[in-house]
Amino acid sequence: MGYYQVAQICLNGHCTCSSVDDDPEFSQNFCKTCGAKTITECPSCNAKIRGSYNNEGSYFGQYCVPSYCYNCGAPYPWTKSALDAANELIAEDENLSEDDKTKLLESLPDIMTETPRTQLAATRIKKSLKIAGQFTAEAIRQFVVDFGCELALKAAGISK
Repeated sequence: MGYYQVAQICLNGHCTCSSVDDDPEFSQNFCKTCGAKTITECPSCNAKIRGSYNNEGSYFGQYCVPSYCYNCGAPYPWTKSALDAANELIAEDENLSEDDKTKLLESLPDIMTETPRTQLAATRIKKSLKIAGQFTAEAIRQFVVDFGCELALKAAGISK
């Protein structure tokens, strides 16, 4: 029977080790990429962050840093930080109306996970990319590339 290893991820979302249980020598208190503190547990509920899946000594697939805690559903610090930064950037764009900004901000979480509202969110993203200033449009596109689920990427017509 397989199980998830514990992952260690910095507060900015860089994975320092996806299998702390088997490879404790790769653990580090701070990220070598950005210097941020690393964590192995959800700050909201203290559940261990799921790392690589181990099935009788074999690991499957490439590890992807999770956006939300599997146990409590809270966004991890790197997810919250990315959403906050996107919110601030969108709020400063002068080309978007207040209504466009509000709809776009409401749509960002639905870009990150497949929900019944992901298609709507992707449509709003596509529309916003045409209206927003160049800098904001590129940042929104990069947000979708970095955090968007496959459905959102397809629906928005964005490739990695």
